[in-house]
Amino acid sequence: MFHSVTSQDIKEGKVTDIYFTRTFEILKAKGINKRVKGEIIAKKLPRDWQWAVLAGVEECASLLEGINVNVKCLAEGTFFREYDPVFEIEGNYTDFGVYETSVLGFLCQASGIATAAARCRRAAGDRLLISFGARRMHPAISPMIERNAFIGGCDGVSCIKGAGLIGEEPMGTMPHALILIMGDTVEATRAFDEVISKRVNRVSLIDTFNDEKFEALRVAKALDKNLFAVRLDTPSSRRGNFLEIIKEVRWELDLRGYNSVKLFVSGGMDEKSILELNSLVDAYGVGTSISNAPVVDFSLDIIEIEGVPRAKRGKMSGSKKLLRCPKCFSCRVVPGEELKVKSEELRVKSEEEGRCDCGESFQLLTEPLIENGRIVRDIPKPQEIRRVVLDQLRHFSGQPIKER
Repeated sequence: MFHSVTSQDIKEGKVTDIYFTRTFEILKAKGINKRVKGEIIAKKLPRDWQWAVLAGVEECASLLEGINVNVKCLAEGTFFREYDPVFEIEGNYTDFGVYETSVLGFLCQASGIATAAARCRRAAGDRLLISFGARRMHPAISPMIERNAFIGGCDGVSCIKGAGLIGEEPMGTMPHALILIMGDTVEATRAFDEVISKRVNRVSLIDTFNDEKFEALRVAKALDKNLFAVRLDTPSSRRGNFLEIIKEVRWELDLRGYNSVKLFVSGGMDEKSILELNSLVDAYGVGTSISNAPVVDFSLDIIEIEGVPRAKRGKMSGSKKLLRCPKCFSCRVVPGEELKVKSEELRVKSEEEGRCDCGESFQLLTEPLIENGRIVRDIPKPQEIRRVVLDQLRHFSGQPIKER
């Protein structure tokens, strides 16, 4: 027995907060069933984040499909800022209110993971970036973690089930367990080379028993051109100046002609440490800082009841849509019902509302996802979402980021 729920439990609304079921009970007893619109925004992003990546939309679509609601939202992978309306749901409150907990859970955690991955991607530039964080979280959600790490910019993921979800081969090196059991780093690396498919890069873990510099030279001599990289996962208690250790390894390998051997680093990596090590490191394995990313604190609030704008204090009422300039990325929130666009171009007709200060026409980001319970938008594959994220990230990073 594992402490997790099934997809059916979520679909049946069994993981909702109790006050939603009590609200439903009261409305049913009083014969009240009003049509409402609810809006999801984040008033505050975590840490010093100036932007975040919307994720979790596919799961929301799966949850709400077949329920008599209309949903408009940003495409999965779209960058947004504080107070940007990212998701709107319309229908009879008693039809969808019970799903608020699950919808927010899907969006909050997935968006946090995707954003953390995108920030690491921005820090790493073109260097290889692999998600190693599944082991830090409950295994029931490991595929969700890996999917959102991938769409956020990771080149690959280590968890087998997570890799299967996104249609990619799992990526990884070797564990300390193999080296400990074999009794020697070189012997373990040779065994890996003999047994594992040649499609898998030979990456030797060099911090188990001895100094990283000398272990790097031993495995380089033993495997020669078969060695793709050495991985340093040095414990924090032994690191000292980690950058200097990496410098030594690189120097000694280059001095002996092993210039092609790449340096792979893991263990406590985050966007800050990546930036500090970029001058020497070719690849990163990032775990907890992505898998345990802070959630984006979305909230869902009613903004309209029976066609009349109405919202609680501190919340602007009425349907809204988000526009963004494709050139400078400035955004504008406009009333949803008054906005008229050419559906084939998603351009605003009004010159006053539709043009950015830089002169470029705004692009409409809010698009229909579900109409009367039917999904009306193509659900993109993770690879496509990832490309969208990388395209936007180029604007924020100020440097080209190549796809792998």
